[in-house]
Amino acid sequence: MHAHPSVDEYQLRRLQRRAFAYFEHEANPLNGLVVDKTAPDWPASIAATGLALTTYPVAVENGWMSEADAIARTLATLRFFQRSVQGPAPDATGHHGLYYHFLDMRSGARAWQCELSSIDSALLLAGMLAAATYFGADTPQQREIRELADTLHRRVDWTWLHTETGTLCHGWKPESGFIPYRWEGYDEALLLYVLALGSPTHALPADTYAAWASTYEWKHCYGLDYLYAGPLFTHQLSHGWIDFRGIQDAFMRGKGIDYFENSRRATLVQQRYARDNPLRYTGYGERTWGVTASDGPGPATRRIDGIERQFYDYVGRGVPFGPDDGTLAPWVVVASLPFAPEIVLPTIHHFVHTLQLHDHHRYGFKCTFNQTWGDAGGALCGWVSPWYYGLNLGPIVLMIENHLSGLPWKLMRACAPIATGLRRAGFAGGWLDAQRPITNTIPTQPSP
Repeated sequence: MHAHPSVDEYQLRRLQRRAFAYFEHEANPLNGLVVDKTAPDWPASIAATGLALTTYPVAVENGWMSEADAIARTLATLRFFQRSVQGPAPDATGHHGLYYHFLDMRSGARAWQCELSSIDSALLLAGMLAAATYFGADTPQQREIRELADTLHRRVDWTWLHTETGTLCHGWKPESGFIPYRWEGYDEALLLYVLALGSPTHALPADTYAAWASTYEWKHCYGLDYLYAGPLFTHQLSHGWIDFRGIQDAFMRGKGIDYFENSRRATLVQQRYARDNPLRYTGYGERTWGVTASDGPGPATRRIDGIERQFYDYVGRGVPFGPDDGTLAPWVVVASLPFAPEIVLPTIHHFVHTLQLHDHHRYGFKCTFNQTWGDAGGALCGWVSPWYYGLNLGPIVLMIENHLSGLPWKLMRACAPIATGLRRAGFAGGWLDAQRPITNTIPTQPSP
C-alpha cells in the first residue's frame, strides 16, 4: 500500500467507517431500501441499495456489523424485490425484472414518475450478486440469499432494452415508453454491459458490446492518452465491483493498456487540470481536485472578482472539457484511491485536515464544495452541499476496501455471471485466464 505521512490505514478505515454509517442509519430495515440522499421525505435509490448490499460484507469483515445483522438486512432487501410488483402499471416497483430509479422508502412503489433505469438496476443487481457470493455457508438463511439473488438475476430481461443501433437504452417509462437516450461513449455502462452479457436467461447478443465500444472516444489530454469520459465517477463505478487489472477487451488490447490503467490516467488528468486551472477557480491545485457529476450551489450567476460566473446545481461536470463551475467532490477523489494513491492520499489529507471537510460531519464527506462561490461565513471550503448521497458514500467504502484488502474484487472474481459477461465481451488475460470456468450461476465461496 502506498503511504502518506498523515493518511495511514487507520485514517482510511476512519473515512470508510464514517461513510458506511450512512447505510446503517439511512435504510428501512423492513425492506432494505436505502434513501437516495438525506433530504426530508426523499425516496430510496436502487443504486444506493445495491451499494448497501455490497458494503455489508465489508462491514462484517471489519467488525462494524455482525454477520447476523448483515444477513437479516440482505434477506429483507432480496425478499422485498422478489415479492414487489412487476408489470407495466405506473405504480409498480419494476418491469421485465428491472426496477425504477427511485422508490418510496416505505411502500417500495415507483416515486416521482421516474424512469425504469437500466444502469441503476445493474448497480442493484451487482450488490445482490456480491451478497450471494459472500454468504456462501450451507445454512438456511445463506442458502436463501443465494437462491433469491439467482432468481432475481435470472428474471432481468436485458434484451428488452436492446435497440436498433445495437446499444442499450437508458430506460423506460409507462407513460411514454422507451426514453430516447442510448448508452454510447465510454462511461459507467461497462458494468451494465458485463452483467447483461452474462445473464443465463436473457443475455444480450455479444455484438452489442462491440456496438457500444465503437462509440468510444480516445483522447490526448495533459500529456496522457486515454479513453475519455469527463466526469471522474464514470472511471470508477464499474471498478467498485470488477477487477479490471490485467484483463483486456479488444479495444484495450489495441491500446496496450487495461481499464484500470485507463482510470489511473483519467485520475492524473483531473489533478493536472486542477493544477493548470484554466478557468481560475478558487482553491484548485495539486491537492484540490475532483470534478464529477454532482450537486452544486446553482443555478445562479454571480460576479466574483470582476468575473461573471455561472454556477450549476446537479449536472455532469467533467474534465477537461467541462462543464466546470469550481465545484469539487471529495468522495470521488477517495474512490480513485486504488488507481493513483500517490496523489489521492495527499489530497485526502488536505480535504480532511486543511479544509475540515470530513470530521465534523455525520457521514464524513458531503457531496461537494465550491470555494469560488464565496467564503460562506469565513469557511475555508466555501459553499458545501447540505446533503449526503448513498451513491457518493458507497464508492468510498468499496474503493478503500479494494485498495486495502481487495474484498469486493475477490467476491466478484468468483461470481459466474461476471466472469461469463467479461468473456462474452471479449475480455481475456490475468485472473480471468487463470480461473477455471465457473459452471454454477451463484458460487458458494469467493476465490482466495
